Amino acid sequence: MGYFVIKKSEKAVSQPFYFLLKADNHETIATSEMYSSKDAAKKGISSVQKNGPSADIRDQTV
Repeated sequence: MGYFVIKKSEKAVSQPFYFLLKADNHETIATSEMYSSKDAAKKGISSVQKNGPSADIRDQTV
């Protein structure tokens, strides 16, 4: 099913939080943008969970 991991950058930046989407085999599937707070990163995760299952695939390689 996969899972999300919230991380904090070790660099001193204004937006240090981000999340990873991991597969069951622990490989990273996706990395988010940077967020200013952990709460904002959690909201980003909620958005992916809500919108991801219905997203269509748009192949622009053809």
